[in-house]
Order: sequence, then C-alpha cells, then structure tokens
Amino acid sequence: MADVFKALAEPTRRAILDELTERDGQTLFEICGRLTMKHGLGSSRQAVSQHLQVLEDADLVTSQKQGRYTIHHLDPRPLVGLTDRWTKEQPR
Repeated sequence: MADVFKALAEPTRRAILDELTERDGQTLFEICGRLTMKHGLGSSRQAVSQHLQVLEDADLVTSQKQGRYTIHHLDPRPLVGLTDRWTKEQPR
C-alpha cells in the first residue's frame, strides 16, 4: 500500500491517472500530448515513462505491447483497497 501512496503523492502521476480515467488505453505519446495540452505539463517522454513505471509498480497501471506500441491502462483496484481501509462501518 505504501507504493500506492508514493505514486499518488506526485501531481504528474495523478494527472496521468486522470487522463487514463478519461480515456483508457493510451500510448506514451498520447499521454504526453494530453499532459501538455490539458495540464500544461511539459514533461519529457522519458520523465512520463518513469512516472508510468512508478504507477505500474503500485499496480495502478498495466501495460501491454501491441506491435511496436505499448498501451497503458488504468487499474483502479488498489484505490478501492485504500478507501475500504477507512470507510468500513465501525461498531458504535
């Protein structure tokens, strides 16, 4: 769970998750373009690739090769585990 907190601590990674929520299944090039156009973030492809790796390590993003492209997908399951931790019904 610490990896999820680490991944969510960085604003660029949160923006990547926002973009994958809005349109799942994007290439690195597409993500970079959306970050620049919609969020004004001028991160290099290498920097965005490193952010995607952190998100993958936290199991928030999965990637699959399709020909010469890698397609990135959001996996929200770790986020559900986070919210369940504090929203369980407590006995009174």
